[in-house]
Parts: sequence; C-alpha cells; structure tokens
Amino acid sequence: MLHEILLSLSGHSSPLLREGRLAENAQPVLSPPERDLLKTAAHLSELHRSLIKTTAQINASHGSVICRAVSNAIVSIHLAAFQRKILEVESSILRKDAALVGAYDIVPLTAVVGEFSDWTMRMEWLWDIVQFTLKKDKSGLCTGSQLMDKLRSEIQTGYADIEEAALSLARVAETAWLKQVSAWVLYGRVPSFGAQDFFIQVDAESDHGFRVDERLLPAFVNASSVSSMLFIGTSLNHVRSRAGSESSVGGLGHLSSQLQELSSLAFPLNTAAFSRAITSIRQYLSQTTLQKLLPREKVVELLHLLREFFLLGRGEFAMALTQQADEKVRNRWHRADNLAYEKRDNLGTAVVKEGEVAAVLSRAWAVLASMQSEHAEEDVELERARSLIQLSPAKSGTTNSAEKHDNPPTPPAPFGNLLFSVPVIMSLHVPSPLDLFLSTADVATYSSINSYLLSIRRAHLRLTDLWKITSLRRHHPAPPRPPFSQKKAGQRKTRLLRDRWSDRSLTMRSTWTTSSAAIFFLAETEAYLQVEVVEGLWDHFEGWLVGREAPGSRPATSHQQRPLDNADQQPDEGDDGLWLEDGQATRPASRQSPPSGLNLAAHRDPQTLSVAHRTYLSALTRRLLLTQLTFTDPLYRLLVHIDRLVALVHRLQSIWTALDLEADEGVVDAFSNLEAEEGEVKAHIGQMENQVKKGVEDVVGVLRNLSIDSKFLADMEGEEVYSDEQEFLNDEPGRYMPKRVGGVDRLLMKLDFGGWFNSGIGAEHE
Repeated sequence: MLHEILLSLSGHSSPLLREGRLAENAQPVLSPPERDLLKTAAHLSELHRSLIKTTAQINASHGSVICRAVSNAIVSIHLAAFQRKILEVESSILRKDAALVGAYDIVPLTAVVGEFSDWTMRMEWLWDIVQFTLKKDKSGLCTGSQLMDKLRSEIQTGYADIEEAALSLARVAETAWLKQVSAWVLYGRVPSFGAQDFFIQVDAESDHGFRVDERLLPAFVNASSVSSMLFIGTSLNHVRSRAGSESSVGGLGHLSSQLQELSSLAFPLNTAAFSRAITSIRQYLSQTTLQKLLPREKVVELLHLLREFFLLGRGEFAMALTQQADEKVRNRWHRADNLAYEKRDNLGTAVVKEGEVAAVLSRAWAVLASMQSEHAEEDVELERARSLIQLSPAKSGTTNSAEKHDNPPTPPAPFGNLLFSVPVIMSLHVPSPLDLFLSTADVATYSSINSYLLSIRRAHLRLTDLWKITSLRRHHPAPPRPPFSQKKAGQRKTRLLRDRWSDRSLTMRSTWTTSSAAIFFLAETEAYLQVEVVEGLWDHFEGWLVGREAPGSRPATSHQQRPLDNADQQPDEGDDGLWLEDGQATRPASRQSPPSGLNLAAHRDPQTLSVAHRTYLSALTRRLLLTQLTFTDPLYRLLVHIDRLVALVHRLQSIWTALDLEADEGVVDAFSNLEAEEGEVKAHIGQMENQVKKGVEDVVGVLRNLSIDSKFLADMEGEEVYSDEQEFLNDEPGRYMPKRVGGVDRLLMKLDFGGWFNSGIGAEHE
C-alpha cells in the first residue's frame, strides 16, 4: 500500500487513491482517520498529475515566452523538488529510518502523509498560477506582464513557502523578460519568438516603425524607462540600417559593459535600479554611436529652421507667402460674389489644386531669394528650408495626429482655411536620422501653431494694405488744373469730383475707424504672441540647448554681426547632403542662424533633447492660448470677418472705379447694375463693421475672463511637462524647465489703450 501511495504521488494513476474507488472499496478496511489521510494523498497526487499535464500544454502551445519559462520552472524546480521529496521518503523507509519506521517494521500512514504536509498549500498555489496562465479574457491568453505582476503580488501573501515559490518564479519570469529587453536595447531587435508578447510592437504607421503597447508592460517599469527603451531600440535600428552605407557611423560598439550592467540587476527587479541601468545604456549609446549618427549641431539647425519659418521668425517669409496666396486667390475669383471664399459655409464649393498650393510656396521662396540676392553670401538656411518644407491641402484626420501621439492638443478652429479657400497645412520632411528627435506629432503641432500665427499676421497685413489703395484715401482722379479749372466747365468738374469724394469719404469714415481699431488689436496681440511668448520661450530654450551659462544673453543675430562659418561650403544633394560630417555642420549665413560656438561640454543626449523639446512645445502651445477654445473660436470668427471686410472694401473700390469710368469716360458695362451693387456692398460693409467690432470686443472679453479664471491661471503657471515624462525629467540632471513668460494680464494692459469704439468693453472696464 505504501508503494502504491508513493507511486501515485509521483504522478502515476492509482486505482487505490481514486476518489470513487476509495469511498467504495476501502470502507470496511480503513478507519475514518486513515480514509482522511488517503484523501489528502489523493488530492496531492491529483494536483501533481494536473500540473504535469497542464504545464506540458503551456510549454507546447502558449504564445508567451515568459509564461513558458515560468511553466518550465514549475516543472524543473518545484515538481522536481516534490519528486525528490518522494524519493527521500522512500529511501528513509527502505533504510528503516526511525523517523518513519517503528517497531516490527511498521510504517504509520500518518508519518508518511505528514512528510508531505508542507506541499499541499504549495501545490495548490502552483495550480492557481498555472490556471492563471491559461485564463482567457477579451484580449486573449495571459500575457507575460500580467504573470509577472501576479507573481510580484503573491510575494506579499505572508506565507513563507508561498513567498519563496513566488520569488523563484518571479526571478525566472523577469529573467526571460530581461533577455527580451536586452535584445532590444543592445541590438535593436524585436524578439523573433514571442514578439506578440513584447511591449515593443512593430507598427508601420508610427513615426519610427515601432510603438509601445501599454498592456504588455510590467507594472514595475516607469514611463521614463519605457521612453528610453523605445528611443534606444529605434536608434539602433537606424544604426543597423545605415551601417552598411556609411562607414562613419560604425557598428554597435562594445557591449560587454552594457551586458554587465543588465546582468548585475537583482531579482525581483527594482524600479529605480532598472531605470538607472536603462539610463546608463542610453547615455553610453548617446556618447558613442549617436554622437556620429545624430550630432547635436544637426538638432540645433533643425530647431532654428522651425523657429524661423514655422514660428515666423522671418517676417518676410510670412509676408511673401501671404501676398502670393492672395494673388492666387484673386486670380481664381474674378467677381465680387466669389470673394466670400473665407466663409466656412462656402469652403466646400471651392477647389484649389495641390499643384497650385505648391506653386504659391515656390513663388514665395523666389521672393525671399530675390531679397537675399543683395548679399554676397548664400543663405544656407533658406535653401535647406526650401528643400524640406511643403505646403499642401490638408487631408482628413491631419489635425488629429498630435492627439493620436499624446502630444499637446492642436487648435480645433480651422485657421488653415484662411490662407486659401481650402484647408492647407505646412509640413516638414524630416530627414533621417533627425526623425529620431522630431516626431510626426511634433511637426503637426508646429503646423497648427504656424497656421494660427500666420492667420493673425495675414489679417494684419491685409488691413494695412487698405491704406495703399490711393483712390480710397485721396481725390482720384485729381481736380483739373488751370487754366481749365478756371472755366465754368472746369469748375463744374471740380465741384463734381469734390462732391463725389466727400460722399465716398463719408461712406469710408466708419470703415477706416473700424479697420484702425482692428489693426491696433491685431498688432498688440501679435506683438504679445511673437515677442513675449514665442521669442521669450525660444531664447530660454536655445540657451539651455546650446549650453549657454546665461540663457538670457543672446548672441548677435544679424548676418552682419555673426561670423560666417563655412560660408563658402555648398550643401550636397539629398537628405544626407543637408549636413556635413560629424562636427562640421554647415551654419546658415543669415540672421537668426544657430550660434557658431556651441558649448560641447554641456552634453545632452538625443532623448533628453527630444523630451525637453516636447516640453518646450507643450509650454509654447499653452502660452499661445491654443488650448483655450473659448479664445481660439471667437478669434477665428474675428479673422473671418476681417477677411470679409477687406474683400468688400476691394469690391467697393472696383465698383467706384467702374462708376467713374462710366461717368467720366462713358464706358458702360451693360451686364451689371453698378448702382445696385454699390448699395448692396455698402450694406454688407456696414454689417461686417459691426461684426468686426463685436468680434474684437468678444475676444477682449474672453481675455478678461481668462485673467480671473483660477483654473486657467493654475494651468499656465504649473509644471510645463507631460505627466508621463515628469519622472524622466526629474531623473535627469540639468533638466529643462520652460521659462514663465507672457501673461494674459500683460496683453490686456496694452489692449486697454484701444478705447474699443468708445463703448462696450471700455465702458465695462471703467
């Protein structure tokens, strides 16, 4: 019987210890205590057989390498230990050990079953772990991260034997997971087997071809470690892809020290220790391979390009682009009725081809090039921008790309509609390897900021251009000169022209007043956004970026004051030709070019730069009030009304010109009723003046409400970082924290001098 019990405990099926047979045949032979002891042995035997069967199933079919490793460890460690225990008990019986064998070679059943009393709870716990591994939910079988989190929680149960078993399995699971991580952070390779269970997933739609699946991440891995691991792996993928074509990039470097860094980690893995190891690998990679692949000079030049052209650091670029776009639209809309292209309801009826939009940008580049022709040196930054920046009609879903990548929210108001009759977007082709630093979501955010700032600049320019229409400001045509003016016909002519001018001057008086007030509002708003917010944040960020000790001290920015480093070098063709070799990047010879002397001692690895840049971009978006729908919506409506007012004024001027030709020269247009059109346009101008006045007052009112909104002020004055990157920034020495610039109250102080049509806002303020 003892032999049968031991065989059954070893995993063999025994008819003696089957529950049914035990209850049926052993009733007259065994006493109740003996039957209870045999039930305990039968339960343990059944658990052993179930574990053997189920672990074999897991080892053969489970898709997670971690789950397979844990299952194999259950067999090789715990079930093997149980088997050794059975052999020890059998050996003790054969040796007639006094602990088990009594007088007359009697072996008490209590003593034999008691030897396995410690194993019942452990085997039941192992069975629970195996069942947990095979459980199914909406997402499928148990993942490796779920199993690791389960084992970590089981360490805290309070039972010493369960804690020991959980520690051993957790060590096996985390070792298997760390091997996958090692393949990624040391070689940039996704595991070939069990890739569906690894938290780095191949995704062709993402920026670098990879994405992080949060569901597959263990709980002990923090956000900064995840960001670093994604950056390291994608960087190594770039290294491998370029190593064959560029000898200067080199291989992956010496990895023994990094392997030692990972192998020295203690299990279970500690969050802080693991984060320090990943940070060490990232810094090592940045100081060796990435110094050649992605020098900091390239990053600085790219950011200067974004500052100059997307954030309108070059005012002449915004002016040239606006003028060329308006000329294209005027050529397409020949009649006054078609000049209402700014109205949102009519946007769908207009068609602007992609080639026409691109041609507008090409002509803007030509205008800028003609401005630079006066200087002997070549504007390298302008040529680089010309090769990288595109202007095209926006596709559906473009404005949501930043939200998809968890970047700062972009403005929902369609500011991109104002440049053409269809939504357009300015984009940037980011050459490799700079896409490691600048993501698609970052470019989308820059595009939204550009549309926002360009729309305000465009409205300002279009209003000021009204003063260039001479016929609206002076007598046109001029009164006749002597001696004809001394004759009666000349006097009648002079009186007629003066009466005509007086009527038209009276008609335009309200328009000039409204336009002047709107210009003041736009000028002060634009100055606040461009000078205090954009320039202030950029100066501080640039100081941190290049390692200046005093971020407030900015080097000379004009091309006359800046030394022309490498001025004679010409850019090569293609993406790789945009930059020279390591340490010899060409610098633009124009104003606002990157500082010639970077403090190389202040080393910033590419990921630190990338996180700091996204922090800067987030602060810039909030400081520009782009996240405040209560501000952007009325501002957009105001810009639409200004566009409509300008279009109507131009139409009125063309009607008056036609009336003058008809009255003075006898040129009659039989297909138009100029008097009726004049009355209709005047009525529309009056309506638009009221809309512009109301729009200005609405925007100023929103600013007043924001200036006393405690929630808004707390958001503006709070930490300028993303929540998922806060931990990364806190771990980094010399981390970038945006400068606190601007303030709605500062803008309101300037706008209070406007008077605002002697009513409304001004009266309320008093």
